[in-house]
Amino acid sequence: MNNSVVINTAICLPAPDIEALIQGRAIVAMCKNYIVPERQFALYPTDASINILPVEQYYHSSFLATAKTALTQVSPETISVKAWVRCEKCEPLHNTESLSALSPLTIWTTEALQEILTQRHNIFLLYLRVYQLSKLITLSIKVNSQFVYLGEPLTISEVSPVLNDRTFAQRKHQLENRQPPLHPELEELQSAIASLIISQPAAKQLDDDIKAFLGWSSDRLIKQPDVNLAWISNITKLGDRSIEQDEKKNNYQAGTDFENIARQSLEFLGFKVENAFKGGAGGLDLYCSKPYPIVCECKAGRLIPSGTVEELIKLGGMHLGADQFIDSAKLVIGPGNPSRDILKAAQKWKVSIINAMTLQKLVEFKAKYPGAINLVELQQYLQPGQIDYKIGEYIDKAEREIKLRSHIIQLVKNYLQNSGIESAGVESLHGAYFGSYPPQPIKTIEMHEILIELSSPLTGYLGRIKGSDWKSDRFYFLRDLPIN
Repeated sequence: MNNSVVINTAICLPAPDIEALIQGRAIVAMCKNYIVPERQFALYPTDASINILPVEQYYHSSFLATAKTALTQVSPETISVKAWVRCEKCEPLHNTESLSALSPLTIWTTEALQEILTQRHNIFLLYLRVYQLSKLITLSIKVNSQFVYLGEPLTISEVSPVLNDRTFAQRKHQLENRQPPLHPELEELQSAIASLIISQPAAKQLDDDIKAFLGWSSDRLIKQPDVNLAWISNITKLGDRSIEQDEKKNNYQAGTDFENIARQSLEFLGFKVENAFKGGAGGLDLYCSKPYPIVCECKAGRLIPSGTVEELIKLGGMHLGADQFIDSAKLVIGPGNPSRDILKAAQKWKVSIINAMTLQKLVEFKAKYPGAINLVELQQYLQPGQIDYKIGEYIDKAEREIKLRSHIIQLVKNYLQNSGIESAGVESLHGAYFGSYPPQPIKTIEMHEILIELSSPLTGYLGRIKGSDWKSDRFYFLRDLPIN
């Protein structure tokens, strides 16, 4: 397609139908006339076409809230055009027996489709490739048919499809063959989450993920900085702060601030921090009970004071009892490089030492990849002495595993696009893997295990068509895993 598109006609469709097309949840519309494929139209929203039935009977319940909102936004004086379409196929609808199979793949109820066919006899299903406009265009034209001529043709220089080529082709194939939706329960969940977005902005990321999983969105998701995670950048600042750097804070307050953000960090990582052992004079700074017990001493300033390890041992033994304390991991989080005496005591009492920057790196990694940190696995790295480099090794290892999975997802995507097939088996993908500049060698069975993991409903990066055994499983692409 040329970069510049000229459009002089608009197709009038119900506002909810246009909203579904723009969202990517629909790729078809209904029309009274046959349309030659490749024709292009602006999308002109109206509220007239759904008067055949009450709106509650016309659209699926999962789309009803969106439909009602779209209808209230239609103005009879001026119309906002948000997108344009190219007709990819025009299919006559005349077989009432197929409507029950068609309905679940659209926003319309079977009852609505039957009523439309009864009243109009000839209805065509338009397969539409949707392109959003870079800015809204306002029109004021009287409508007396399904098509209106624009007073001034629209010249569009930026062509931006709602769905990429592959995603659209998959959806079109599913619709043409009346293949049932793969995840109707997720469509219901998405509808429930969408209604929460205004009052709960944090729900938007989950909403975007579900849309990508369902094939309603195909662009790589760009994760926006989460304002709720801004505190993470303060971990190192509070841990390494000295009285000279912040004269408004006394030594006690500086220590309390760091203890609080260390508590927040450990809870964010997934530890359960118990309040019963809260710090203060004679108290433990932090005690985590799950997924395994860990006793923690927090020190803010320039250096870890001498006697810190002994203090941890004394308070831990006093508050927890000998047996419980011995079975607990022991951790000091403090600034600078520990002295020889501190390192010697740490070896003797099996205490791990990290600085605030290392804690911040762990929390940053968790924020970037929420499921990447396995606390049980991390426990193996909590060895006696200063272990910042060990924690660094753990983060590097976890990052390599993520990069491998991102590479495999991209491999599946590229392999299917280049070969023009819908899905591929593990042996074909394993063969392609070695020609894709792989980050590391893996065996076929190892690749299959990763493919299974990536096609889980909880991850949703790939889809899986289960075979009679593991070698006959087939996989297809759903969404990217960005690693930058």
